[in-house]
Parts: sequence; structure tokens; C-alpha cells
Amino acid sequence: VTDRSGTRIGEYEDVSRVEKYEMAESDYEKRPESLRSFLRQQRWGRFDAEGTQRRAAEQQQRRAQEAALAAALPVGSRCQVRVPGQPCKLATIMYVGTCQTDFKPGYWVGVRYDEPLGKHDGSVGGRRYFECQPKYGAFVKPQSVTPGDFPEEDYGLEDEL
Repeated sequence: VTDRSGTRIGEYEDVSRVEKYEMAESDYEKRPESLRSFLRQQRWGRFDAEGTQRRAAEQQQRRAQEAALAAALPVGSRCQVRVPGQPCKLATIMYVGTCQTDFKPGYWVGVRYDEPLGKHDGSVGGRRYFECQPKYGAFVKPQSVTPGDFPEEDYGLEDEL
């Protein structure tokens, strides 16, 4: 038996030769039972102007709070870092930056931990923000940092066995 249907030579794999149905944008706008009309009726996504404005105002308020918190953190002072889901850590503030960081937007605080619990050595993405030993540095949000009189603890990491 010889198969001459075209399935073996890839005739049905090339979808570029298939004619596609296209509808004019104005015709789609007139349809009452489309996804766009449903979103418009429910005021979801880009059709929710109030929600978009509210979210923009909330984001602006969060940025202002972050800016105020970041301005109150002096570089070189001791701090306590409380990141949700992680244990409380003692550190020194090494960097306080605004939207100048390359890795993510917003305000960030670079800390040098007392123990090797960090992610890097003060550089992220090839850019150096501060100096510290490998695995001692981290960037956290200003809300997670509490400045204060937290003396450095000697964990005996420098001692030889």
C-alpha cells in the first residue's frame, strides 16, 4: 500500500499556507458577544479607568513611603533586617539607593550581614554598589530594615579550628 495523502511529506505541518479568518476592528467592536464587550461591561482590565487610577495612586503612595523610609536610613549604621519568611538578621547599612539600581525599580537598601547569609558581595549584574565579602551582601526593601544600636556579634567564623 502506498500512502499518497500527503501526511508523510509534511503537507499538514506547514500552517503558513492555511488561510486565516480576519475581521475588521470596527466589525469586532460592534459584536455584542465578544471578549472585548464582556470586559467593557464588567469594567475589567484596560476598561476599568477608576481601578487603573486607584492602583496608580496606591503605587505612588507606596513609592513615597519607601522614599521617606529610605531617607531615614543612614549609611554605615547598624540595623536589623526582617524579611518575611526569613529569620531576623543583624547587618550594617552599606548602600541606600533610589531608582538608580539596575536590577529592579524602587528604593533599595544594601546591607552587609554579620554572617554569610546574603546573596552576593555588593555587586549585582556586574555593577558594584558596595564592598563586602562574598555571600555577606544583600539588597532589601526599606520596610524590612530597622536601624538601631545592634552590636556586632562574634560568631567565631574567623577562628581557626
